[in-house]
Amino acid sequence: MYEYKIETYKVKEAEKEMNKLASEGWRVIAVSPNVGMGYGVVVTYERKKD
Repeated sequence: MYEYKIETYKVKEAEKEMNKLASEGWRVIAVSPNVGMGYGVVVTYERKKD
């Protein structure tokens, strides 16, 4: 079974946050523009649930 997490970032902070979650075992499965705010990205993560 997998668990999922969805986060919203400004473009400049996205890389740092994505690397932080990757070190916790999260894998990026989708990146989309954040059209609602007009800037930034929405990132969807998954990881295998223990």
